[in-house]
Amino acid sequence: MQTNNQMPGMKAHTASLLLSNRAQRQQRLMTVLGKSFLLAVTSLSMLAVLFIFIFIARDAWPFFRHESLREFFTSVRWYPSANEPEFGALAILYGSAMVTLGAGAVAVPLGIAAAVCISDVMPFSLRQTLKPVMEMLAAIPSVAYGFFALVVLAPLLQQKGGQLLAAAAWIIGLPVAALTTIVMSDVLSERICEKYRTAARWTVAIVAGGGTLTGLAIIANALNALRIVSGTNALNVSIILGIMAIPTIVSVSEDALQAVGRELREGSYALGATRAETILKVVLPAAGSGIMAAVMLGVMRAVGETMVVWMASGNAAQIPRPWYNFMEPVRTLTATIAGDMGEADHVTGSGRYHVLFAMAFCLLVFSFGINLMSERLISRARKRNAA
Repeated sequence: MQTNNQMPGMKAHTASLLLSNRAQRQQRLMTVLGKSFLLAVTSLSMLAVLFIFIFIARDAWPFFRHESLREFFTSVRWYPSANEPEFGALAILYGSAMVTLGAGAVAVPLGIAAAVCISDVMPFSLRQTLKPVMEMLAAIPSVAYGFFALVVLAPLLQQKGGQLLAAAAWIIGLPVAALTTIVMSDVLSERICEKYRTAARWTVAIVAGGGTLTGLAIIANALNALRIVSGTNALNVSIILGIMAIPTIVSVSEDALQAVGRELREGSYALGATRAETILKVVLPAAGSGIMAAVMLGVMRAVGETMVVWMASGNAAQIPRPWYNFMEPVRTLTATIAGDMGEADHVTGSGRYHVLFAMAFCLLVFSFGINLMSERLISRARKRNAA
């Protein structure tokens, strides 16, 4: 009886869920319209990138067609406003590469070390506070960094640059020297018999420690005697660009380290590994692709920056002598484009106008290639972590 009593209600309920043909057509139409709208919105960014490529390539093409590519990529003579203009961009390309490498040397070790510290060393409550603060550094306008580089760091480098570099050498060199001494004493004493191993370890530690400290003192004294002529130079820009790239590297690297998961860490601890061994031999290799992607994104932040390099690089189109001298002014692609675009003849489409687009095209191709590579590495890391 109960079943018979339920049947009419169930039929009525099922009948109420059925849609008429008109309602089904309206539902399908709304679904198609909704998907089309979302696809159009998603495609806007791709179309924007495509149009940027077309726009820059269109104005760069006249320069590549009429001027010498050999002069552009191999000459250091940059005289775009002369009666017989010369467009040798080698020194400018070199300046961009130099400050990018310098920024990477500052940002990569500090960023990865900070990410490891936040991910695996600090307590959870402190991590939840420190990471947002670190990411807030990315929100500071680049003109503020440039103002700091021009008003504070440049005079400091010019007046006390040697002393600052000597202090930095001691700060960076002492942990490296201590680590080198410990590793050398452990490795070299392993081949000694057990009876004399402790004495051999101490002997190697004293000799290696003395040697590394002596070398560090020689380097610090040489840096202390250094005189910096101009504070607006490649070193100034490299330090500031490195600081600007640190939040990107820390944020993406910390996410990659967290994605490794607790299972690998707990398995390593269960096998008797210490926290340092777990971080160095398990966590960092597992998160390698993600960390590499973070480094590339940080490098891209340094490559594309304009305001800081324009304000603090010195804007000298030259290759420093010697070529590794970071104390001399340089000029970069972004600063050249920003500085010369207002002076180029837009109406007649002069060579000075089109060479700036040629520089922008080179910069765009390089940035696009690095972005594609970083995306590929991130995708590979996600697949490996999901497996």
